[in-house]
Amino acid sequence: MVPRYSRPAMTAIWAPENRYRIWFEIEALAAEAMAELGTIPAEAAHNIRQRGAARVADITEADLDKIDAIERETRHDVIAFLTWLGEGIGPDSRYMHLGMTSSDILDTCLSVQLTQAADLLASDLDAALDALRARAFEFKHTPTIGRSHGIHAEPTSFGLKLAGHYAEFARNRRRLAAARAEVAVAQVSGAVGTFAHLDPRVEDYVAAKLGLAAETVSTQIIPRDRHAAFFATLGVIASGIERLATEVRHLQRSEVREAEEFFHPGQKGSSAMPHKRNPVLSENLSGLARVVRAAVTPALENVVLWHERDISHSSVERVIAPDATIALDFALARLAGMIAKLTVHPERMAENLAALGGVVHSGEVLLALTRAGILREDAYAIVQRNAMAAWADLGKPGARDFRAHLEADPEIAGRIPPAALDQAMDPRLHLRELDRIFTRVFGEPGPAL
Repeated sequence: MVPRYSRPAMTAIWAPENRYRIWFEIEALAAEAMAELGTIPAEAAHNIRQRGAARVADITEADLDKIDAIERETRHDVIAFLTWLGEGIGPDSRYMHLGMTSSDILDTCLSVQLTQAADLLASDLDAALDALRARAFEFKHTPTIGRSHGIHAEPTSFGLKLAGHYAEFARNRRRLAAARAEVAVAQVSGAVGTFAHLDPRVEDYVAAKLGLAAETVSTQIIPRDRHAAFFATLGVIASGIERLATEVRHLQRSEVREAEEFFHPGQKGSSAMPHKRNPVLSENLSGLARVVRAAVTPALENVVLWHERDISHSSVERVIAPDATIALDFALARLAGMIAKLTVHPERMAENLAALGGVVHSGEVLLALTRAGILREDAYAIVQRNAMAAWADLGKPGARDFRAHLEADPEIAGRIPPAALDQAMDPRLHLRELDRIFTRVFGEPGPAL
């Protein structure tokens, strides 16, 4: 991932230094398990741990260049690393990697890296949830217009909008925990997973020390359905980010102006038009979400490999694992900051709520007429023709609003009292169950109005 969209903690997970330290840890743990089982001398395992740890503790650029040089000759990354590592350990290095295959190292390492990435993403989600929760309670009782198909529908609350996104991200938090558990497995089972040259207790030992479970059945690799589920979860989270970003983009449109990204002092929106205040953060989030989702199909295709394994999945994962996690880490952090500083315009929400002359209350007027004894089909026709008349009057001199059209309709006159129309056209009617909904989402309703 390009540095512009990278944050140091997540980038460090995919750096070669971290990868090589994990590779060493797997080898050292396997040696310790073998020593406990009497397969190799205890002193050898001790030397592997002590001398190897010193070797990988401070890997320099020169070390990385040396490993790369060995790989150019061997055409094998694990052998290149073991050769370099062995130079620092000495004769006891012959006890490393006994009975193991390269994928025991590579796949177990990838599991560690993905769990490390998942832990960072979980923290990112927590920050986004905190921001959404705070703003949802802040604007819990702020009326705004709800839209379906982009068209004014019925009143809602801006806080309820945000509460809906909070609920989605809370589900995503649980999905991520499940996806982490899915990939938190180790394999140290040999060339085709039969433990032909290894005691299965070595795998159990390595897995436990790394905080992983032992893979149920490995071949030469950990089955890739686990990874597919992980990246699919990242894709779902990315879609949640884009859904919220798209809401902000629409609310910031000049014709709407109900909410907008914070505009920093000195910020410029356009090189040609000094008046511009563009939704650049949310647009950026929409783009990053596409990058993350782009990893899902390759991850699904990686499930299908030849026999016990082939290498077609490897190149894919070397790209999508760092890119998807780094992009999502950046996007979640940007989302949390954007929501925390979002500029909200309640007065503009009130203007838009009233902009169509009250037709947004047609649903409750319909119910009021049916309660007054009019057949629903007839009531619908009455309400619709008055709503359409109000639409047609919009912007005209002397225009009548929806309420005026209703009161002038002979089929309504005398059928329902003005107080019933007052109640039907009160936006607060649509917010009366907010406490119940907020309790469902947050476990408590929050402060009263």
